[in-house]
Amino acid sequence: MRINIGDKLPNSELFYLDQNNDVKKIDVLDLCKGKTIILGMPGAFTKTCSALHLPGYIKNYELAIKKGISKIICIAVNDPNVMKAWGENQNAGSKIFMAGDPFLKFTKAIGAEVDKSEKGLGIRSNRYTMLVENGEIKKVEEEKETASCELSSAESFLKSI
Repeated sequence: MRINIGDKLPNSELFYLDQNNDVKKIDVLDLCKGKTIILGMPGAFTKTCSALHLPGYIKNYELAIKKGISKIICIAVNDPNVMKAWGENQNAGSKIFMAGDPFLKFTKAIGAEVDKSEKGLGIRSNRYTMLVENGEIKKVEEEKETASCELSSAESFLKSI
């Protein structure tokens, strides 16, 4: 990743579906303004993200809130329809804000893009989790292999903050 502790998140539009299933755009910095957030968990419906990464943050939501987290944002290189369906499939409810980065603008801006063409996935995002305060990176954990979910898992990440 090119983004480091102390850096500001880049301006980048994300897409989501609102309560009426209308596609909405929001800048990632607007999601972070004046808040302490956890951001990450790439890979809608992938084995590791669906079995470990996203469920871990859903399960540990209350612990995150106790640690001062205002919002947990799941960003993946998918369209907003897929992100909403994945959130519903995982019972994320209002605990996790599900946002798509379908054009990889955010993913490329932070340097998290990874070529998974050999697996039929194209360019995707590496697995990571960030702690962000008012748009500034305070902590970032990136997995060396996308099939791994150790450093960026909810249990590990929340223990370290």
